[in-house]
Amino acid sequence: MSINQDKNNAGSFTVERVQSGFRIEKRLLKVLKALAEYHDISLGDLIEGIVLHAFEGKCAFGEQNLALIEDLKKIYALDLTADASHQLVEVEK
Repeated sequence: MSINQDKNNAGSFTVERVQSGFRIEKRLLKVLKALAEYHDISLGDLIEGIVLHAFEGKCAFGEQNLALIEDLKKIYALDLTADASHQLVEVEK
């Protein structure tokens, strides 16, 4: 992917986006979609922001957003934590 700073629009970057299909845990996706909807941004924009922060070892969310995420996790019964990462086993249908 090529990233160039947009000289016509200070503070923005021109990028090339691609369509990608990937599988994700159902309740986790629901929380992410709800968070994106709350902030009136696309799911892709939310994920890009999270990943760019993670690549720099930074948390993408402030205290208010973390509280909102905790509420959304309760609503969607998401009980997974970072400890579950790379240990998820998919149910066979």
